[in-house]
Amino acid sequence: MEKQSSPKAEVAELELEAVIGFNGHVPTGLKCHPDQEHLIYPLGCTILIQAINTQEQNFLHGHGNNVSCVTISRSGVYIASGQVTFMGFKADIILWDYKKRELIARLSLHKGKIEALAFSPNDLYLVSLGGPDDGSVVVWSIAKREAICGSPAASLNVGNATTIIFSRCRDEMFVTAGNGTIRVWELDLPNRKIWPTECQTGQMKRIVMSITIADDDNFFFLGTTTGDILKMNPRTKLLADTGPVKDKFSLGVSAIRCLKMGGLLVGSGAGLLVFCKSPSYKPINGTAELFATCAKKDIRVWHTLSNRELLRITVPNMTCHGIDFMKDGKSIISAWDDGRIRAFTPETGRLMYVINNAHRIGVTAIATTSDCKRVISGGGEGEVRVWQIGCQTQKLEEALKEHKSSVSCIRVKKNNEECVTASTDGTCIIWDLVRLRRNQMILANTLFQCVCYHPEEFQIITSGTDRKIAYWEVFDGSVIRELEGSLSGSINGMDITLEGVHFVTGGNDHLVKVWDYNEGEVTHVGVGHSGNITRIRISPGNQYIVSVSADGAILRWKYPFTS
Repeated sequence: MEKQSSPKAEVAELELEAVIGFNGHVPTGLKCHPDQEHLIYPLGCTILIQAINTQEQNFLHGHGNNVSCVTISRSGVYIASGQVTFMGFKADIILWDYKKRELIARLSLHKGKIEALAFSPNDLYLVSLGGPDDGSVVVWSIAKREAICGSPAASLNVGNATTIIFSRCRDEMFVTAGNGTIRVWELDLPNRKIWPTECQTGQMKRIVMSITIADDDNFFFLGTTTGDILKMNPRTKLLADTGPVKDKFSLGVSAIRCLKMGGLLVGSGAGLLVFCKSPSYKPINGTAELFATCAKKDIRVWHTLSNRELLRITVPNMTCHGIDFMKDGKSIISAWDDGRIRAFTPETGRLMYVINNAHRIGVTAIATTSDCKRVISGGGEGEVRVWQIGCQTQKLEEALKEHKSSVSCIRVKKNNEECVTASTDGTCIIWDLVRLRRNQMILANTLFQCVCYHPEEFQIITSGTDRKIAYWEVFDGSVIRELEGSLSGSINGMDITLEGVHFVTGGNDHLVKVWDYNEGEVTHVGVGHSGNITRIRISPGNQYIVSVSADGAILRWKYPFTS
């Protein structure tokens, strides 16, 4: 047999055509390009550029090991990515040209891992943070593609810095944060130095997971492993506020972003995405951009700012008594005088399901739970019914028969374990939604028209035909305080802010009134309705008050306090 000793043939490289998958292991690894048409994310050693509207994918190859971080310059011209490598070896940063989809420069200084990257606002500099074995912060010149200066990222007596963000306005300032460290850095280009200033948080010791900065650089916000948010002033390096005090975000604030409209978008380790504002940082569910009204045979969805009608849902020859949005925004639940509950899609008005024979003498009030699993309805005969809502099914869980006449208003406690119903029989009943029985009854010589939980949820406020606004103790049903709500006619509508500082009322005197909850005094009066006000609501985020009256008018008022 002849021994083969031919020279080794050149092995051709296979061309990658498509990738399916996203492992989500890289913190803040999913980016939207400023062109709003492409997603950019790492998968293994590759960086994917995925068109949002088409199936087109491009790949950036160049890393020899898993990509650990990725960032895009504000102009969208550059992408930078960092990788992990073996202990003691150099970990590369690659600067990419987004349009050409090609490698511009390989930047090697850090050892072990690149923890985080950020571009300066005008694409002058890239700042990089080394991993735990490296611990240094380096500023690179994009024009020269070389390091300008470096420094240890954190002092010796604290943990590692893990996140980094550049100023939105200045190319010379950035912030790093991590385990017990928050630093504001100034770049001194003539001397090729960066100068850190430690931010003061008093007794608070926090591990920072995420970071965002306001467009005007006035404040930056830090999300922590303990599930709270710190607001810092970059000029004074002092803590401005922190929250939420109670109900912190489960499994930490893993993602945070300042929005142009004000407020923060917060993502938690438990997979929750919420909109919130300083200083309470309580989730604001819902949006102030849309609201819905019902009257006679119609439900209408309105665009708040333009006052335009977006959708009209009509059920001929019927009257709609009440509506509520499911908190996920996927359905409008409505109460009708034919005894049916109907659910519609808010985008198209398509009928999703009907619950027949929900109540004997019409459905008069309706509310939904925040977990979107239940609907609570009240009827003209006084029954309160709890419905379990599944993907395809609607099941009656319990019928609670205590009220003697029609149910006028239902409010659900935030934790969905309790609700309160008001009735024209002169009672408000607080129901236990876990054991499905009555907890407490409130009695007054009035036809109750409206009820609200104070956000602290140990008090409720009610009103009705006796024109009195009453504060009640949830625990024992005792009355704490009574206010003269109106000089003439019933009060029919009431709503309270998320913070519980102010509430609004409207009724047969045609006036919208804003009240200070603690003082029990009117702060503002709105004159504009010519008919009896039937319902009133404050928008999420306290931007607007919307009131509706029996003559068919819808009035939008500017909320008088800055939240």
